[in-house]
Amino acid sequence: MLDEVLKDEIQTAYRRVLEGLELTPRYGQRLMIAEIARTLAGIETDDAGRRTSDEHVCVLEAGTGTGKTLAYLLAALPVAKARGKRLVVATATVALQEQVLHQDLPSLKAHSGLDFDYALAKGRGRYVCVARLDQAMDGGEDNPTLSLFEQSLDSGGDDFQKLVQSLGEAYGNGRWQGDRDSWPEAIDDAHWRKLTVDHRQCTNRRCGHFGACAFFRARRDLDSADIIVANHDLVLADLALGGGVVLPDPGDCLYVFDEGHHLPDKALNHFTHRFAVGGGLRWLRTLKKSLTELNQQLGVQPTLARLLSGLPQAIEALEPHLGEVFSLGHQLAGRPEGLGESEEGAQHRFEMGRVPDAMREASGALVTIFAELSRTLESMSDILRESLDPEKSTGLPREQAEPWLPLVALLHGRALEAHALWQAFAEPDVADEPPRARWLTLERFGGEPELTFSASPVSAAHTLARSLWGRCHGAVVTSATLTALGRFERLQERAGLANRYRYQRLPSPFDYSRAVLSVPREAVDPADREGHERAIVDFVEALDEKEAVLMLFSSRAQLRGVERALSRERRDRVLAQDRLPKRELVERHRERVDKGEGSILFGLASFAEGIDLPGEYLTHVVITRLPFAVPDDPVGATLAEWIESQGGNPFMRISVPDASIKLVQACGRLIRKEADVGRITLLDRRVLTRRYGRALLDALPPFTREIDGQVQG
Repeated sequence: MLDEVLKDEIQTAYRRVLEGLELTPRYGQRLMIAEIARTLAGIETDDAGRRTSDEHVCVLEAGTGTGKTLAYLLAALPVAKARGKRLVVATATVALQEQVLHQDLPSLKAHSGLDFDYALAKGRGRYVCVARLDQAMDGGEDNPTLSLFEQSLDSGGDDFQKLVQSLGEAYGNGRWQGDRDSWPEAIDDAHWRKLTVDHRQCTNRRCGHFGACAFFRARRDLDSADIIVANHDLVLADLALGGGVVLPDPGDCLYVFDEGHHLPDKALNHFTHRFAVGGGLRWLRTLKKSLTELNQQLGVQPTLARLLSGLPQAIEALEPHLGEVFSLGHQLAGRPEGLGESEEGAQHRFEMGRVPDAMREASGALVTIFAELSRTLESMSDILRESLDPEKSTGLPREQAEPWLPLVALLHGRALEAHALWQAFAEPDVADEPPRARWLTLERFGGEPELTFSASPVSAAHTLARSLWGRCHGAVVTSATLTALGRFERLQERAGLANRYRYQRLPSPFDYSRAVLSVPREAVDPADREGHERAIVDFVEALDEKEAVLMLFSSRAQLRGVERALSRERRDRVLAQDRLPKRELVERHRERVDKGEGSILFGLASFAEGIDLPGEYLTHVVITRLPFAVPDDPVGATLAEWIESQGGNPFMRISVPDASIKLVQACGRLIRKEADVGRITLLDRRVLTRRYGRALLDALPPFTREIDGQVQG
């Protein structure tokens, strides 16, 4: 239960923030604070502080204007400090992360009276490796192995050397802290890869540059922080490594997942495995060519000599098997001769994820060989790493071991990923559980043919339930859109959230009746493609010239078609996605509105979420078509097949609930502040004619409805 001392601390902090920032208390915000505090403070523990209860997660849908960030910080921070836990706030987007870090937390610290420290957590790959930067400044002469796997002998050219000198000088004199995101100019991916390492390549305390390491400097800030700001990807990556590697151990954390509706998709991306056959053959051949040098440099150590002696056999065994799956993959994709001259790429998905016996057998053989190769490279990495420790004697001098560790660790990572992919192709799926999605992609890279094998679970629910919800001390999941058709079932199904957790939809502070939701007579069923596009064109031509409009399209082809069909005068009023960067489009839109000219933004799905145009900057949202996503991606299509095989209806179980969420998000672009007014127009008649239409409309906020020009009672 929430004890009186903690309750008083939260209430006092809330009152101080409201007074200091001159904010009006909101009913939904107060409810959110109370619900989070009750859930997290009510977690039962044993004498060691470990959680013993299973009602430790609350899921809260809180619309725009609730003041979510302030609510979860005020409620969760005092509980975390009282229980000796760390508060990890994870967002899905950089924009929200920056808002929390640079606006919300400084305001809270200045006005709440709460004493706390906070820090930003980033993955190792966002920080420069000082050892690599030092080598690059010397022209790479200290590490001859870098040329073997990083763009051959290409040093990156003059641009790279200029960048390296600038980075080195700025880091050396303290003007730059070593993280990629704070460098004032964009850094090319190929250049940055030469200057950073992953967790396998990092030598940690054994590195001669450990004291100056940018990543570990940042880690030291995390060790003393009460609040750690991260993103969903970093939390998931940390969990994939076992937890407690970059972030504190999950059992010592209270998590807040803001923009929580993104979490299931983010998790799926983390559990997807890929292997490009051509790329794999190339790095194996490069390893083969470097064996002589490896033996000369490392063979003085007996165990390394023995491990190196087994590599030629492993490579010889792999090459024909990879050639076999390369040929078999092309046959299965119906392109035994490869891609046609006019084709840029092609994809073949295995129905229900079922792989033919020949492919499964070939995959099984690759699993065995890559498992052995992974063990060999891991053992080599361990010896090389130990050779850097002056307190350990391996028989290999540090100066010989150090240059080779990044290369061997890189190969170890690639071998592990290859093993995971082929294991996913070789293993049978579990009966009565959703299958894995498995597919092939044929592409060209630099004129060379490439065949990539991919495998992914169709749901992240089981993994999240086990590795996140099952391990954390407590968690809050929040977003403006967590329910589908007014219910939490879709999120529960996708994110592995148990029924016993606490769920609540919080009331909005907005009066939605100030906005009109219109389905006009011009609305057409999109099945009539030409008629629907013509209706959109006519509607745009008739728009008031002074309006600030956002038009949302479900297909780029239709957006371009409508744009081309407009009169010259009307087309000049349109700012279309992809013509300019998103930020610049929005800025030009604002400038036009400021001049009283009116403006029309054309955008796709990404404009239905994250665009913030309050007040006069947006008075009319036009949704050209209900946002149904065709499950034609391999993961969605495989899930749909499985649901159908179980007697379910994938359209009603997946497509309609997902469309409901997207429709709510799109409509949410209009009302951003309490005084906002305007109109939402839906140009898709199916919302009136199909049986799911009523459910989609009823899941929307209580706008004033206008159907075929008639206001509904």
